Amino acid sequence: MPFITVSRNRLWLLASFITVIALGLTSRKYPFLFPAVFGKYPGDALWALMVFLGCAFFKPRASTWGLAAVALAIACLDEFSQLYQAPWINAIRRTTMGHLVLGSTFSWGDMAAYAVGIFMGALIDAWLGVKVLLKP
Repeated sequence: MPFITVSRNRLWLLASFITVIALGLTSRKYPFLFPAVFGKYPGDALWALMVFLGCAFFKPRASTWGLAAVALAIACLDEFSQLYQAPWINAIRRTTMGHLVLGSTFSWGDMAAYAVGIFMGALIDAWLGVKVLLKP
């Protein structure tokens, strides 16, 4: 039965994580650097890619598609949490860090961007070094 063993370098994951954060912040501060047709969605896709990389950092031997599933679940839960509008969580969302992490307004478009970001991360991850080992 085939199984997949993944060997990821945590230093590379940390560097990628930081780079993706920088690109995501850049996409929000300087949106003109990205094609206007994409609107705010490059930042959302990069946020989800950051979640994927964070999951990979904490579980470096997990399968690529398992990480993608967990990252997508986290991203979707975060988006659905925006339907909850209690004063205490809205106070957190009004801070810069709270807004970056929690967002503020639910959008199906954000969820599509998350899926794209995670899928691209999973494809790159698989391309960079998944070793397939076959066991009898």
